[in-house]
Amino acid sequence: MKSQFSRRDFLKLGGLTLGGLAFSPFLPGLTDFDDGFVVRIATDQMPVRSDPKDESRIYQTWYRDDLVHVYEEVKAEEPKHNPVWYRVWGGYLHRGRLHRVKTIYQTPVSSIPEGKRLLTESTVPYTTPYRFTKARGWEALTPPIYYGSVHWVDGVTEGPKMADYTGAWYRIYDELDSNVPYYVPAIHLRVLPTSYFEPITPEVPYDDKLIEVNLTTQTLVAYEYGKSVFQTNISSGIRGGGLGGEKGISTTTPNGKFTVLDKVPAKHMGYSYFSIGKGGDVTTDESGYVLPGIPWSTFFTPVGHAFHGTYWHENFGQEMSHGCINMRTNEANWIFRWVQPDHSPDAVSNHRGRGTKVEIHY
Repeated sequence: MKSQFSRRDFLKLGGLTLGGLAFSPFLPGLTDFDDGFVVRIATDQMPVRSDPKDESRIYQTWYRDDLVHVYEEVKAEEPKHNPVWYRVWGGYLHRGRLHRVKTIYQTPVSSIPEGKRLLTESTVPYTTPYRFTKARGWEALTPPIYYGSVHWVDGVTEGPKMADYTGAWYRIYDELDSNVPYYVPAIHLRVLPTSYFEPITPEVPYDDKLIEVNLTTQTLVAYEYGKSVFQTNISSGIRGGGLGGEKGISTTTPNGKFTVLDKVPAKHMGYSYFSIGKGGDVTTDESGYVLPGIPWSTFFTPVGHAFHGTYWHENFGQEMSHGCINMRTNEANWIFRWVQPDHSPDAVSNHRGRGTKVEIHY
């Protein structure tokens, strides 16, 4: 496997400094490197502006999956819902369509017992998955697996023969692509501890917990016995939008009263890796991208609306999704652990039961 960046790429990333060099995807012995404040461009392109405002002159443009070093966080006057800009090489980037990332290499587990799966989280900005077929041998897949996405792994094995990497590979279990598994370097995934599943206030009866979402203010509040115990801003579905095609699925988040139906720690939403262009559903992102490893999905409608973590934007407080409730990943994990029914680390399928109440309104 070739390095993710050529020398020309590194020269292009003039502001990344020496720390960014550690993102060569395979560096033996490097297991705990933290490259500081780096962001990934999470949209097709993004302008660097001379001042932290949309009307200022464009200095240069960055493109999807470029990595940019941030020197300073600046709070401006606009936009009101998300007034944070990052000072970078040549000017300022608004954080709305950026993804804050790190590079932390892991020590792989030596084996996974037959029939067991481990939940893992990507700890590098992105890593290329590979699959093997008799007809084509090893081939790379797109898009990459991104930092913060969560994946079940069910095997440790050898992967493609690469000049710059001879280590172990994890086999990823993916419910949309279970017949054709794919593999990533094991040093790029962290095995999550069981604490990520530990219930929060399980002693509170399920009917004394409530999630309230205000679609006008783009806020979420969690209540126990009528008292607020958690609140944050979110990104709901884009009102009036639709995915088109024969399905004609609305991107508007439904309002009304619901209950939690399923809790899925790692969910592949959108298109399959192996059937791009053959369909989609309410959860595909705005560019129609494959979205494997959506973290901590808590479903509240039978057609697939859910609270879940988000690794493709930082624009909470604004409608952004195709119907789901986008949340910061750590907050989505809190919701996952707090709502009922419970979900154990060994549960790899949907979990149904008497769920926590959800009320959504304008």
